[in-house]
Amino acid sequence: MTRFAAALVVGAATVALSAGAAIAGPTLDAVKDRGEVACGVSTGLSGFSIPDSTGTWSGLDVDFCRAVAAAVLGDADKVKFVPLTAKERFTALQSGEIDVLSRVTTWTLTRDVSLGLNFTGVTFYDGQGFMIRKDLGVTSATELDGASVCVAAGTTTELNLADYFRLKGMEYNPVVFSAISETAQGFDSGRCDVLTSDQSQLYSLRTKLDDPESAMVLPEVISKEPLGPAVRQGDDQWFNIVKWTLFAQLNAEELGVTMDNVEDMKNADNPSIKRLVGTDGDMGEKLGLSADWAANVVAQVGNYGEMFERNVGMDTPLEIARGLNALWTAGGIQYAPPIR
Repeated sequence: MTRFAAALVVGAATVALSAGAAIAGPTLDAVKDRGEVACGVSTGLSGFSIPDSTGTWSGLDVDFCRAVAAAVLGDADKVKFVPLTAKERFTALQSGEIDVLSRVTTWTLTRDVSLGLNFTGVTFYDGQGFMIRKDLGVTSATELDGASVCVAAGTTTELNLADYFRLKGMEYNPVVFSAISETAQGFDSGRCDVLTSDQSQLYSLRTKLDDPESAMVLPEVISKEPLGPAVRQGDDQWFNIVKWTLFAQLNAEELGVTMDNVEDMKNADNPSIKRLVGTDGDMGEKLGLSADWAANVVAQVGNYGEMFERNVGMDTPLEIARGLNALWTAGGIQYAPPIR
């Protein structure tokens, strides 16, 4: 055999291996053996992750964890929710206590490259803002010189706050708490003039105040806060599964596949829909999952739009408009690669 022919044989073998089913990774094996996905969530934030009086969790971040369980185990209820503070969240993921972190966490360069994490996408495009009491008579964040500000420790919020006041030449007195729920309690009890966090969280926290109508969110947005799930680095298969779970939900919304019609869509002629619901191609096999992995996600949790509206949309107490979180076809920036 000539050197050129040998090279062709080796190359063909490499292509054949890469084109086959995904090589099983440690996280997928562990999840299947355990029979549930361990998901890190917040200690309680309305619309994103919060337990009710029976201990049942709900919210956008919660539903994404349920979507992962539906994709991997075929059952969205097979999730163990682990409530974590901002300080605890990364250690819990690094140590293997959880399989995925879905906890209003901002994707930044430092977190992406220095903490042993991989962010898998953006479930909510957000930005930091300020909530004040209306009786202060303040209408702009530029009027907050000398204010006391409640802020959660160990967050990008702390850094953004310092940057903003320094750039504006203003002074402030930070009142730091270990959890976002404690910052709201501090604000409600009068320990600070201002509460700062991502605007989505401010609208959520406002609903929990003793008198929600006494507070308002100022118009300024002082940062980019792309919030999304994260997994540990070093397990490409699990990274791909979590990433493509979100992409499947976004593609489902774009293609008009919903909780109500996903079963009927299995008979669709559209090749993009057929690949999504698993009646054509080997998309599930490539991920190491069943052919109907994405159909299970949509049937049990919904497409992205359904998940958004159910938890934080205009018909919820938060009344958050889609805005940037609308699909790219509807004026937003949510956009997923195709399943093909």
